Amino acid sequence: MGSDRHYPEEAPSRLVEVDSFEMDETPVTNHQFAQFVKDTGYVTFAERPPDPADYPGIAPEMIRAGSLLFVRPPLPVSTDDALQWWEFSFGACWAKPHGPDSSLDGIEDHPVVHVVHEDAAAFAAWAGKRLPTEAEWEFAARGGLDGADYAWGDELAPEGKLLANYWIGAFPHARARQCAFERTSPVGNFPANGYGLADMIGNVWEWTADWFGLEHRSVKPCCVPRNPRGASEAESIDPAASQVPIGRKVLKGGSHLCAANYCQRYRPAARYPQPVDTSTSHVGFRCAA
Repeated sequence: MGSDRHYPEEAPSRLVEVDSFEMDETPVTNHQFAQFVKDTGYVTFAERPPDPADYPGIAPEMIRAGSLLFVRPPLPVSTDDALQWWEFSFGACWAKPHGPDSSLDGIEDHPVVHVVHEDAAAFAAWAGKRLPTEAEWEFAARGGLDGADYAWGDELAPEGKLLANYWIGAFPHARARQCAFERTSPVGNFPANGYGLADMIGNVWEWTADWFGLEHRSVKPCCVPRNPRGASEAESIDPAASQVPIGRKVLKGGSHLCAANYCQRYRPAARYPQPVDTSTSHVGFRCAA
């Protein structure tokens, strides 16, 4: 688990054990999530206006339902400022993934997006499943290739083949023609890994059950830990966001916005801390059991 060759939050590379488990072959799709909503009447976080009591100092005009939407800038911009390509879109939600005037027509088999952690957990419970731990997710993503950089080996594009939906070109303004999809892609469009699991890399980031932490508790000199878990909720809070302390869960797998010049996290070992109240157009999930 982990890597010593990439981002610091992935290190150190270490041995862990996980008990047997099942993993969905693909991320949850728009069609599947629509069935969940139809059966339960569930309203996602992005469809509810924020409670001002939870966000001290929130501007009155921001007390409206919505979600973060990727908007490709027309010209090169600094990759140091994510506000150059993310905008809070009022009305964007799982059923309107590209903004308030969009729909799911033609993308029913794409991964559901604009879901926060509690939305993913609610779906999993309805389906009689759960969200995977970070260790389970990484084990599944590797597909039996222990220590490989990618889910298919050590080369990103062997013989020039595109094996996942990620950004090719200069992110965030220039996407190469060989990228067949501007945003998400149908689940299973790219080859499955050695365990028969599709889209473990790219397409959408996926929620896990673990709180994010930089200190890996599984690193012990005496033994190989079994079923390791993440940090505590308190430990997961970004110290730079103390005014509104929100816990962060681990995302895995990268997305269609990962690129060679920005966020090379289209790898099993890669991980990212996502606030549990933040939904975006490139985060989804799959279930385990």
